[in-house]
Amino acid sequence: MTEETLYEGGTILDGSGATLEAHGVMVRDGRIAELAPLDRFQGFTGFRVDFTGGTLLPGLVDCHVHLTMGGEGNPAAAQASMTPGQVTMAAFKHAQQSLMSGITALRDCGGKDYLELAVRDACNSGVQIGPSILCSGKVICMTGGHGNRNGRIADGADEVIKAVREQIHAGADLIKMMATGGVMTPGVSPEDAHFTAEEMAAGVAEGLRFRKRTASHAQGSLGILNAVRAGVASIEHGIFMDDECLKEMLDAGTYLVPTLAAVRNIVANRDNGVPAQAVEKAVRVQERHIQSIRMFYEAGGKIAMGTDAGTPFNLHGENALELRYMTEIGIKPMDAIVFSTRNGIDLMGLEGRGIVAEGMHADLLIVDGDPIADIDRVADRTNHRMVIKNGVPARIKTDDGVHETHNPADNVLRFTSAANAAF
Repeated sequence: MTEETLYEGGTILDGSGATLEAHGVMVRDGRIAELAPLDRFQGFTGFRVDFTGGTLLPGLVDCHVHLTMGGEGNPAAAQASMTPGQVTMAAFKHAQQSLMSGITALRDCGGKDYLELAVRDACNSGVQIGPSILCSGKVICMTGGHGNRNGRIADGADEVIKAVREQIHAGADLIKMMATGGVMTPGVSPEDAHFTAEEMAAGVAEGLRFRKRTASHAQGSLGILNAVRAGVASIEHGIFMDDECLKEMLDAGTYLVPTLAAVRNIVANRDNGVPAQAVEKAVRVQERHIQSIRMFYEAGGKIAMGTDAGTPFNLHGENALELRYMTEIGIKPMDAIVFSTRNGIDLMGLEGRGIVAEGMHADLLIVDGDPIADIDRVADRTNHRMVIKNGVPARIKTDDGVHETHNPADNVLRFTSAANAAF
């Protein structure tokens, strides 16, 4: 039986920067079958959703999360106290929390013992409701390097190649390499390059040999250069970017995933159980981080939204706040939306998603009001009317409360009941 729903009445932001008025979106069997002026649908007698006064846009994309961490003040300590089963169930909860906040696709950039891959498989297969998920498996780091508590430690090009092969064998969708020190790991400095240029090049090349892109945690300038020259798809954080890094990233078309929420939340919660060494580093790098992102944005660099959700007080389900943080440092609202939709999908390499267009999977978000005038219409989930994944509404705000669907068997029934009440 063909299932059809027409979304009409409000503004459409297509995710590529275009704004459409007086258009309808016909969703049929999980995909956008038609996007056309409303006159085209005059004879349609099926189910209609009128979002007058609101805006429809693609579902949001978070290119940097850690599903196995829960945003505690000290996530590493919290994770260490949990059994593998508890970690897996927490990761599944975090994935669903992200979906319910408008995140219809995400990239896990470092988990624990491959437990998050089971969550990915359950969500991607449709057995469970969740976002589309890509996973990097274990991060690859040097001895004593950033992320070494859960990562795959590798020293020398041959060992790095072996580590990449292990992630591919385990089922990773991408490779994550730690080019520099970071904020959360004790005893390392964000400014320091960790892997050598040769090690980075060997790891990235081995990933590409098996059609896997590499994301690189890279904060210091030399580490950023090593990663870009190796051919990574994205620089994560980019805190100490300089003019040379900027030029080479622009020339190579390398994405920047800023993760403003990560440092911001540590600084804002410095007195709430965050390890002292992490607070010291976060305070030290915060302003420099903002300067680097502004420099890259103003130069026209490719940006994809990412939050680092799971780090201290950086909660799954609050991912969309990253759009507010981007606009606060000078990124235009429309650009923030493009970075959080089309660009994120482009970086992840997920075909058929990220924009509102015919033939695309119906991963959609409907919000109150105009997010170009007020980015919090997207950034604050209390303003979200509907989250739609593969054509199935997963979360609906109605006059009688918020309805969330967690059972694939009753999606359509709950959608019809809740939507009729609201619309």
